[in-house]
Amino acid sequence: MHGLGAPSAWVQRFTPLLKPASRVLDLACGGGRHVQWLAAQGHQVLALDRDAAALARVREAVPGAEVLQADVEGGPWPLAGRQFDAIVVTNYLWRPLLPALLGALAEGGVYLHETFADGHQHIGRPSRPDFLLQSGELLRVCAGLRVLAYEDGYEPGPASSWADGQEGGRCVQRIVAVNESAAAGIQARWPLGTPA
Repeated sequence: MHGLGAPSAWVQRFTPLLKPASRVLDLACGGGRHVQWLAAQGHQVLALDRDAAALARVREAVPGAEVLQADVEGGPWPLAGRQFDAIVVTNYLWRPLLPALLGALAEGGVYLHETFADGHQHIGRPSRPDFLLQSGELLRVCAGLRVLAYEDGYEPGPASSWADGQEGGRCVQRIVAVNESAAAGIQARWPLGTPA
């Protein structure tokens, strides 16, 4: 089951950008590693996944989290009309959903996305192009947002906890971007480091 283990260092690093008690969507949350992390930081988290067993684990670990089982690839967007102060997506890519995700980002909202990128097919799973970001793809997706940080490359390290047979390391792309375009008057400074 994906979504187990420690939260992503990328998500941890940029969580301080979220305003206190933010409404956060963790899309394709899996076992809930980011749900647990964000709830522990005082945020109101909606955990969305299609896997009922994974969501049962989330309910047990974070009783205060809102949990929604939905197949966002095979059905309609289940959160029409809802807005979030932050959206977190890790190890997941479904391109048709990207416009709905960005449309659900509130003014001043923070979008954090980290997943596998082209080149990973030579390392392990996922290996299908449908599941691998192309060079600069997240920059193009977030063109209407203020991009605060972006990385695209190879990251050495241990195999992911859910990809059997992977030798270690991964090709990854990640971004953090803020919805300032419609937020007239927002003059925030966005700290890039973790506060001491």
